[in-house]
Amino acid sequence: MISADRLPPAEVDPVVVGQVKYNVIHWGKNRGLDQNGGYISATDASSDKEIWVLKIYSTEYDPEMEEDVQDVFIKSMSKVWFKNKLKIVNEDDQKYLLDLDTKSVTQIE
Repeated sequence: MISADRLPPAEVDPVVVGQVKYNVIHWGKNRGLDQNGGYISATDASSDKEIWVLKIYSTEYDPEMEEDVQDVFIKSMSKVWFKNKLKIVNEDDQKYLLDLDTKSVTQIE
């Protein structure tokens, strides 16, 4: 799954808000998604049943390069204080806010 060209992505702890647990999906292609990295899932915190999967950002792949060295993984995810939002940061230090009520994503900073 990982080539010798890059280190594996860091594990990111799930975030629980109310009765929903939000998880980072590193290996999206293994799940039939269009890219590795950039996805999160929401699961019921008590049953662990998946509710939805959402793409936070897109990765553009150069066909002339190995795909695995181009993968950009989420490196941190945290609840924003006093708001129903998650802050998500990827390996390129791009930052995103996910509104948990609308599932809309905004790139910040």
